[in-house]
Amino acid sequence: MRLQGSPQEMLKQAKAMQERLESEISSIRVEASTGGGMVTVTMDGHKNVTGMVIEKEAAEDIEMLQDMVRGAVNEASRRVDERAQEKLGSMMGGVMGGLGLPPGLLR
Repeated sequence: MRLQGSPQEMLKQAKAMQERLESEISSIRVEASTGGGMVTVTMDGHKNVTGMVIEKEAAEDIEMLQDMVRGAVNEASRRVDERAQEKLGSMMGGVMGGLGLPPGLLR
């Protein structure tokens, strides 16, 4: 997306981009497992845990279960961050190109 026009038009375009990014982030869904699949967590783009599956065998050792849940949640969170960064990067690449700035200038 290229920002162009009057300052008011550019502000409208920036707001539309922000809304698009929010929509893109809302559509993110990730899954992460630990313990060879004994604990699986699903998470949305806002880092809300939307599901969790715990195999019965994992409940036999509560400390190990806690570690596996923590690990799966942390990994899912990291994956959300990666996906959000990818979406932001692709959107910003278009904007920076539209402004005529050299690549990598604002990193």
